[in-house]
Amino acid sequence: MNTTAEQRINTLTAAGLWGEQTLQGLLAEHASDRGTRLAVRDQPNREALTGHLPVQMTWSELAAASDALAHQLTAAGIGEGDTVVVQLPNIVELVVVYYAVAKMGAVVSPVPVQYAAHELQMLTGALQARAFISIERVRDVALADMARSALPAMPVLEFGRDLHLDATPVDAFAGPAPDANRTLSICWTSGTTGTPKGVPRSHNMWIATGRTSIAAGSMQADDVMLNPFPLVNMAALGGFLFPAAILGAAVVLHHPLDPGLFLAQMQDERITFTIAPPPLLNQLAKAPAMWQQFDFSALRRIGSGSAPLAPSMIATFERDYGKQIVNFYGSNEGISLFSTPEDAADPEVRASMFRRPGADALIETRVVDPGSGEEITAQGERGELLIRGATVFDGYFHHDNADVFDDQGFFRTGDLVEVCGDGQFYRIAGRCKDIINRGGMKISPVELDVALEHHPAVAEAAVCAYPDERLGEKICACLVLQADAEAPTLEALQAYLLEQGFAKFKLPERLQMLEQLPRNPLGKVQRFSLQESIS
Repeated sequence: MNTTAEQRINTLTAAGLWGEQTLQGLLAEHASDRGTRLAVRDQPNREALTGHLPVQMTWSELAAASDALAHQLTAAGIGEGDTVVVQLPNIVELVVVYYAVAKMGAVVSPVPVQYAAHELQMLTGALQARAFISIERVRDVALADMARSALPAMPVLEFGRDLHLDATPVDAFAGPAPDANRTLSICWTSGTTGTPKGVPRSHNMWIATGRTSIAAGSMQADDVMLNPFPLVNMAALGGFLFPAAILGAAVVLHHPLDPGLFLAQMQDERITFTIAPPPLLNQLAKAPAMWQQFDFSALRRIGSGSAPLAPSMIATFERDYGKQIVNFYGSNEGISLFSTPEDAADPEVRASMFRRPGADALIETRVVDPGSGEEITAQGERGELLIRGATVFDGYFHHDNADVFDDQGFFRTGDLVEVCGDGQFYRIAGRCKDIINRGGMKISPVELDVALEHHPAVAEAAVCAYPDERLGEKICACLVLQADAEAPTLEALQAYLLEQGFAKFKLPERLQMLEQLPRNPLGKVQRFSLQESIS
């Protein structure tokens, strides 16, 4: 499968932004040059997760294991161009699948372990997948049996029964000629606004994304990186799998997110780089005693994203803990913005602003009025972010893409940004579709989320609209409280926001306490679920 027009390939190749490297080619290089170095290691709780002991592999072992798996998948009837759906937790087998499928010239479509029969039937039907790869169980969920029941006409290949992880030497797999523009994966959008959409991405797109992560994280070949995100989407693939493949660095796996185990792994594995969700970093910033229990001397940088960062958290980590924070803003489609200490030394800036990519960057950006399409350049004005370049996909799988790109080939991200810092920065203001319209006044939910999470009683916050006959929409604040905290009243919360300088029309007029916010498998808040629950 190849989704990219010849003209686009030629343009990006001539610019030096795309090349001939492939995932399997990078593996071959590292197996030859640093074959005895660690490539990937399971988490120590692997046995409780799947019933199997933890596994680790060097680069040469990973090369042999992916050859062996490619032979097994070929024997199962999978060939060049076929699509294979894989549902595995973060375990070494999943990493081997990516490399094996790349060698075969096939396409891998990873799905979260949280997906059940409905999602599996929908996605595999759309893909016309050739096979489904699974494992016996993840904790108390019989994963492979669920797939067999949901997909009776599809071969379900189970690790430990139909497929075997074998790092012993085998004949090298003779796959098709490498093609960096061949589709390697079809991941799925996070579903923050509804039904997930398939996002085909080529080797070149992924490698370009990996290069942006390497630059943002100041990653090095000798790094040991801890990945806590499911290896099914941009955060894990673009943030860990491909940077490690490019550099020959090591990736340590973690799943599901367990703060205590995560911190222990950072210490015990001598982790140099990781990415962690904002709530965990906020918790650590507020609990120095917890941080001081561990030795994190090897750690250089921590990335975060998927939600606004708290400036106070960044300041605490850098002033008190001596660890740099990088703010990432990305998507499966190829958004690749980041804010580093070099770009924005001030935590207030880095928490919410991203430097506009320059002329030498892998992507170009524009900001336009969502209604008229007119370009916006004036500081303080807001519009939709548009991007194009080496990291950006070609369009959604089997989807009408007429409105996905503008007439210059820029992807319409649907993200609302504000032009800041003499036009040099973008501040993410939210999703265009999430904007709350209260009597004609447009309100970004993101700025309220951030302010509410600064309240001492609040652990997590998200606001959403609810219908109002007179104004059209009003604001509901949905809160998860800190442990043992007393719930603030709506009036107290309004007073708090007024003290922070918010205008009265932005104040929540309804308050909802929750045990947890509805999130997709990647941790992003699903505002549409909040709206459905309160409307």
